[in-house]
Amino acid sequence: MTGTDPSPATAETTALTAVRPKAAPRRDPSVPRPGATLALTSVATAVALMTYTAPIITLPDTAAALHTPLSAQAWLLNGTPLGLAALLLVAGSLADDYGRRRIFVSGTLALGITTALGALATTTWLFTLARVAQGAASAALLASSLGLIVHAFPTPAGRVRATGVWGAFVTGGTAVGPLLAAGIPDWRAVYGVLGAAALIAAVLGTRALTESRSPRGGRPDFAGAVAFGLALVSLVAALTLGRDGWLRAPVWLLLAATVVLLAAFALVERRTATPMIDLSLLRRPGFLASSVGGLFTGLSVIGLFSFLPAVLQRSLGMSAMDTAWLTLLWAGLAFVVALQARRLAGRVPTRVQLAIAFVLHAVGVLTMLGAVGAGSTARFVPGMIIAGVGSGLLNAALPLLAVASVPPARAAMGSGAQQTFRYIGSCAGVSLTIAVATSSSGGPARGTDIAMAVSAVLALVAAVAVVGLRERE
Repeated sequence: MTGTDPSPATAETTALTAVRPKAAPRRDPSVPRPGATLALTSVATAVALMTYTAPIITLPDTAAALHTPLSAQAWLLNGTPLGLAALLLVAGSLADDYGRRRIFVSGTLALGITTALGALATTTWLFTLARVAQGAASAALLASSLGLIVHAFPTPAGRVRATGVWGAFVTGGTAVGPLLAAGIPDWRAVYGVLGAAALIAAVLGTRALTESRSPRGGRPDFAGAVAFGLALVSLVAALTLGRDGWLRAPVWLLLAATVVLLAAFALVERRTATPMIDLSLLRRPGFLASSVGGLFTGLSVIGLFSFLPAVLQRSLGMSAMDTAWLTLLWAGLAFVVALQARRLAGRVPTRVQLAIAFVLHAVGVLTMLGAVGAGSTARFVPGMIIAGVGSGLLNAALPLLAVASVPPARAAMGSGAQQTFRYIGSCAGVSLTIAVATSSSGGPARGTDIAMAVSAVLALVAAVAVVGLRERE
């Protein structure tokens, strides 16, 4: 054997090396995974909204189990929006500065834990505290979601598609929450299932998401966060207590405290080097349109559709499941429309889409007038369809406008601001709807018609306001 002849062992090794496939290159952990990011943030958002809307159906059983008096049942509903409104803007700023993935995973984990604790509550106040904590956890999840999406989809076309999908899941969660609650006989089991889903999403988030941040340097705006959070707590508390009488001293004291705290917040934001929100954004028509859209979505849309299920059950004798299916008609259409709304990009300006959405809601609501008095479930269907299309356009336009109206580095803050106004509006909208509907001397049918008319008027006011902002740009 010569020195150049390979040995049998060497030849075999060479052959194996030749046919062995090359190892796939390792994925750069700093590069976002757009598909995984969109899927996980959308699903987690849907879980948060399911947790938010579940009490619409479970309220009677929950109140009975916790021995909650009628005057305190509003807190069972408004606990979560209280936490949401107080911390959304804070969570958005923290996500941009200290890590959107970190805030998202922390919020999703906290949502799972607090929702499970709500299932174990034995008193009204323990359940209410759990609901407030769920809202705070949801604030971290929701505000950071859009920041993660903006980072994963840097192109305008990709961002339009992604925010449309995310907005659709907002509607999907809103619809599926009551359906899940109606389908599970034990209200405690409902919160157990949702808590487990949130914990699974948190675990997946540690593996599927890529960290992103836009640090500004400097110290966190703790003073602004405290002032703003306390202001919104005072406002939501006033709106909740106002259902039992708006002229009572506690309500006026809370409203006065809200004004003082908001003035203090504005003063702090003007003086700090790293404000929680740049007040100069209030001069941008796009940011104002996003804020107005969020506020009136809560006032008009969420306020009315949070009240309707109770009317359908009490006045028309519908079961919880039948009520959930009818609500799903509205929300299911909204889900489909939000997914398809990306086709409007480049053809219809986002603020015009927002105005059209509010007009469609108004038309749909006016179509439902007289349905309760007639005792007809079928008369709700056309209005639910029209309003569902409007809600789909709303949920597609609002998140896109929220991130487009601020610098990309502050996307989570822009999302937090829009959603803060949305949940402030929802608290006020629920209180307003119930106050109007129950104050009529004509009974539930007449009161519900007046509440629907008010909802339609508010939606038309929002449409005019958004168009007006567009004209000034």
